[in-house]
Order: sequence, then structure tokens, then C-alpha cells
Amino acid sequence: MYDLRRLQILRELHHRGTLSAVATALSYSTSAISQQLSQLESEVGVRLLEPDGRRVRLTAQARILVAHAETILNQLEEARSDIAASLDVISGTLRVAGFQTAALNLLPEVIAWVTRTYQEVEVLLTQAEPDEAIPGVLAREFDLAIVESFPGQPLVRSEAIEQHLLFEDAMRLGISASDPRARFGLSLEQLAEDPWIMEPAGTPAREWAVDVCRKAGFEPRVQYESPDMFVHQRFASQGLALAFLPDLMWANTRPDVSLHLLRPGMARTVYTVVRAGAGGHPVIRAFHDALMIALNGTTSLVMRNLQAAPGSQSSRVPNGK
Repeated sequence: MYDLRRLQILRELHHRGTLSAVATALSYSTSAISQQLSQLESEVGVRLLEPDGRRVRLTAQARILVAHAETILNQLEEARSDIAASLDVISGTLRVAGFQTAALNLLPEVIAWVTRTYQEVEVLLTQAEPDEAIPGVLAREFDLAIVESFPGQPLVRSEAIEQHLLFEDAMRLGISASDPRARFGLSLEQLAEDPWIMEPAGTPAREWAVDVCRKAGFEPRVQYESPDMFVHQRFASQGLALAFLPDLMWANTRPDVSLHLLRPGMARTVYTVVRAGAGGHPVIRAFHDALMIALNGTTSLVMRNLQAAPGSQSSRVPNGK
């Protein structure tokens, strides 16, 4: 019989990559983690780790064991959900991760509704991008993540997670309202010589934005970089750069830039992600229900604010699903 805690440690190593990262996450010393994995090797009877420079990597046999451990841990997740659902009171702590515009314009309303409705539920929020949030769900740092994906960059499918579509969030070209071109219909081809502000190189949003420009026949001149969409908005409003801006930005703020939906399909898709087996937990169900309620209100706010945008050419907004 294999020790479940040691299987969890091996699984953590698979997701986190280093012994020190596992030790930090689990509040152990690195030597204690190493000792636990050595004992697991003795239980299994095969080598599970091999040197990889200054690090270690999982052997083929360790990866087989991790796959089975995932199944066992998913079943335990289902058991936790079923037990929680059998109780009369919805209670517990929910750790949520969300990207910037969701954390600002969607999640405060959701968290307020959940904590008012279920007084024994505590919600903890961390702002995190998908490349941090999804591994965090797998590593049990978070219970639920709100993540985004862009056309051509779908989320990686995994039996270890459940994902649910929330809505599609249109991405519009933001251009200074004082730019004479803002009064007319625009095409990307007209903008080949303009400077841009985009997210940092290597991020999915940057790769998507660059690909959109390349398909229009030019390489964008990225003069400014920031992970903050509201920095993008500010630079666009001052006429310093063009920007791609998501509709979700405008739930609580009226645009001060001219916004143009250049072509169908220019949208990011927003999902929730939880561990496999956890979707039935009553706290997660309650939070998801609150998300759907909040989306209806957010859609109305976005539509109203987009209609007030200077020179905007479209009023299409997120569709809650």
C-alpha cells in the first residue's frame, strides 16, 4: 500500500518542477520532501527521480504513478464534494484566482453576493494570469480560477481539471478620440505605421495581438509594454499608441478612447477552471451561480458604457453562457 501523502508530494513535484517549490508550498524543508520521496521509492520498488543538472526529473515509472495518483486524488475530491453537499449548511474557504479585468470588474460583485448569502463561506482572491492560475489549481493553491484564452490558443485539455465557458469578451481597437481617423470605419491595414502598446513578449495576449497584425500584412511596432490593460487605455487615450482593449474593462468605467470592433472573432474566451471532481462542491456551485448572475448585470453596464464611447463603431458586448 502506497502512502497517500507521499503520492501527493510526488504529484506536487510533477506540477511544480523543483523540490524547493514543493517544500515551500507544503511548508516542509527540502530535505524532508526528499526523504519522503525516497521512502516512496522504497514502497514502489523502482527509481522515481533522476538527476537533471541541479534539479531532478521524474522517471517514466514516476509519471505512471503520478497518473494513477491523479485518479485517486480526483476521487477524493469527489468524496469531499459529496460530503459537503450532504450537509445542511454551505460553509468553507474558497481560494479564487482571476486575471486583472475580471478581478476588478466582475469578481467583487460575485464575492460580495456569495459572502452575503452564505455567511459561513470565506473567499480569498489572488490576481493571477492563466499560466499561474491553472497550475495553482492543480497544485491546490487555488480552488477555482477565472482564466482567459485567445483565438488559436485554446486552454490545454487535462483530465485533472474541469473547465466551464463563462462568456466571450470582444477585443476592440482603442484609438485616441482626438485622432481624425477615429470618426470613420477603420481597418488594421491603415494602421501599419502606428506605434502600439501590448502585453509583454511571450504572453498569450501578446502572441494573439501580433498574429492579428501579421494577418493584416504588417509587423506591429510595439513601442510600449505593460501587463495592465488600464495602462494600455491611458496610452491610447493620449494618442501615444494603439491598443487592443477588452469589453470587460468598461463595466464600471466609461471609455475615453474611440473603440472599434475590426472583425468578427476578435474576442477572448473566459472560463472557470476547477480540479476534476470538485465542480460539485456546494461552495464552488454557489460561486459559479453568482458568476452567472453577475454576468447579466455586467453585460448591461458594458453595453451602456460602450454606447457612450467617443466615436465607437460597435456595441456588441460579452454574452453570458
